[in-house]
Amino acid sequence: MPAYQGDDLVTDIRVLHRVFWSYYPCIRAFRHCKPVVQVDGTHLYGKYKGCLLVAVSQDGNNNIIPIAFAIVEGETSDAWHFFLSNLRQHVVTRDGVGLISDRHESINAAVEKSNGAWSPSRAFHIFCIRHIESNFLRKFKAPYLQKLVVNIGYSRTVREYEYALAFDGGYRWGHMTTNLVECINSVLKGACNLPVTALVKATFYRLNELFTRKRAEAEARINAGHVFSDVVTSKLHANQLASGNIQVDRIPCRHVFACCANQRLDWQVYVHDVYKMDQVRRVYRARFRPLGNPTTWPAYNGPRFIPNPFLRRVGKGRPKMTRFLNEMDTRMLRRPRRCTLCGAEGHSRSRCRRQGGANANRDH
Repeated sequence: MPAYQGDDLVTDIRVLHRVFWSYYPCIRAFRHCKPVVQVDGTHLYGKYKGCLLVAVSQDGNNNIIPIAFAIVEGETSDAWHFFLSNLRQHVVTRDGVGLISDRHESINAAVEKSNGAWSPSRAFHIFCIRHIESNFLRKFKAPYLQKLVVNIGYSRTVREYEYALAFDGGYRWGHMTTNLVECINSVLKGACNLPVTALVKATFYRLNELFTRKRAEAEARINAGHVFSDVVTSKLHANQLASGNIQVDRIPCRHVFACCANQRLDWQVYVHDVYKMDQVRRVYRARFRPLGNPTTWPAYNGPRFIPNPFLRRVGKGRPKMTRFLNEMDTRMLRRPRRCTLCGAEGHSRSRCRRQGGANANRDH
């Protein structure tokens, strides 16, 4: 934003309003990740107010990959539109992507005015089931239905509830919540106390360490002769004995194995390419270049940026870093404990009168 001194425009100074950034290795990595993006925001706790917006994806080994960041004045519709527009333009350039978020009105408004960039068939905006559950509990005040709402969201067939995973078209890839991006928010919570430049450096160095470590792990697994990622290998063995859903996570279930065995087909062709170790290795192929000594950087001749004075905190003391608890933080109500010996509610088998013994006599 332009800076003014009184009524006069200061030409060589700009006010930092918003900033979006990503890294070339992250942009390249998303091409080989699952076509799913989770977005969320977290507050800044430094001298100035604001929010850090984060977008993450996931590779074929269930590793979380942060792909883009932005510092904005708050979770407004304009701020989210700024973030989602840059995310779509510079990072998420392919179509058929699932965008998972909470039901924040500003995100919905930003998606609506994206000129179709985040609308079908280019993208599919999907809501987090935990936030739907929270909104349901806040509106209807029915805790006994809380678990039912979540079960409806996780249902995979039409016969179960005729809802959610059965009708999402597979764009969730089994992800019902925004837990991935919330994990990154918790990792960056300490960095949210830092100035903007230090916060950007923190994301750079942490991502550099992540890519270096995961690249070495992928190379070691390929050299050991593995074709699929470790997580999927375990799931493939489990699916041979249990029912999965190939439309949800693109991993064959026991029905696919049975059909392939009957028709003498290769079941491996039905495993999505994102789970192959060669594809996982490509996620971390690009490398972060060292920043080097600032004295060797090219000279910058642009305007000098200053913080937004209207976002400066006026309260005394350290900003509160703990958020207010809401309905998502309450434990789901459990059914009354039922004894497996006598069938009565209110106690367990070890406390049952019919069992007798020292424990029962002492307790009753």
